[in-house]
Amino acid sequence: METSKNKIALVTGGSRGLGKDMALRIAERGNDVIITYHSNKDAAEAVISEIESRGQKAIALQLAVEDSASFENFKNDVTDALKKQFDRTSFDYLVNNAGIGMHAPIAETTSAQFDQLFNIHLKGPYFLTQSLLPLIADNGGIINVSTGLARFALPGYSAYASMKGGIEVFTTYLAKELGSRGINANVIAPGAIATDFGGGVVRDNEQVNNFISSNTALGRVGQATDIGGVVAFLCSDDANWVNAQRIEVSGGQSI
Repeated sequence: METSKNKIALVTGGSRGLGKDMALRIAERGNDVIITYHSNKDAAEAVISEIESRGQKAIALQLAVEDSASFENFKNDVTDALKKQFDRTSFDYLVNNAGIGMHAPIAETTSAQFDQLFNIHLKGPYFLTQSLLPLIADNGGIINVSTGLARFALPGYSAYASMKGGIEVFTTYLAKELGSRGINANVIAPGAIATDFGGGVVRDNEQVNNFISSNTALGRVGQATDIGGVVAFLCSDDANWVNAQRIEVSGGQSI
């Protein structure tokens, strides 16, 4: 018998940037949270403490999304955490957020760079989702993270955007195949965000920041806090009838 009255969201890459804001905003809605981190355990624990200070349960688990061979062990870690920390055998929402940025023109993109982006942004979310499907509760949800660059093109992001285009197609298929379980699947597509993503170029390069701001209807680049609330909405009963949708969160970039 599962006794937890709160729903649980699992957010990959939840120790910093967009994932951190997603986790905090999900907790603000009264949900418990599992976050993953790649290597910075201290940062992850700081997020956990902040969530707990808001009255919700939270736990951090290590995960390398580029290593699909590790997913079975990770599934076991999640199963154990659900039982010990939440008195549950399932969680309700999976947010595939973890990722890296990379800038390279087509003529200069290496096979190694392409493979790294593929493993982190497409193969990883595909097989992580597959591995965790038995743990996702019926009538839950899956939220994948794409990019505005899958709609508009900026030189240097061809490989990255191609993987995100694949994620958008994958999301549609998830919605189709999991509908019989009442699970919805949607994708958010952030525009340019001022974080440490991609070496912090949007945040720290004034020329890049000004260029993006001038091409965005709302006149500025995005902040991490512009994104989390949208994900928190999708991780709620309010979004039960939203399915197979691409929601761009870009302030109207390149329209």
